[in-house]
Formats: sequence, structure tokens, C-alpha cells
Amino acid sequence: MPIFEYVCKECQHQFETLVYGKEKAACPKCESKRLDPKLSVFAVSAKGSAGPSLPSGPCGSCGSPDGPGSCAWKN
Repeated sequence: MPIFEYVCKECQHQFETLVYGKEKAACPKCESKRLDPKLSVFAVSAKGSAGPSLPSGPCGSCGSPDGPGSCAWKN
């Protein structure tokens, strides 16, 4: 099921929603169907690849819950 991101032309609300088949998305705030699609990014899983798997998380490298600059990896 694809997730689409939109900006409502009526109230400028930004949101994402699941869209099934030929359904038309509507703004959850004002219910308008006048929407502009946003450019979305997607994630790719590296499982099964030949390279090493890097954990993901708040710091972006090691997954430490303490955030950037608190890497749990021992170098």
C-alpha cells in the first residue's frame, strides 16, 4: 500500500495518507480534495545484501538512543 504526502490547497495542511486503488485523498483537516502532492522519499532495506548491515536510530550511525554525538560504537 503506497503512502502519499500532500499539501492541501485550501488550508495548507501537510499530511500523509494511504491511498487504496482509485480512491482520491482528502485533507483530514478541512476535507478538501484540492491537494498538491509532495515529493516523498522511501526507505530501502539492506538485508540480504553483500555489505555489512548498519543499525539505524536517532544518531544515524549506531542507533544510540542518546542521539547525535553519543555513538555507542567502539572504534
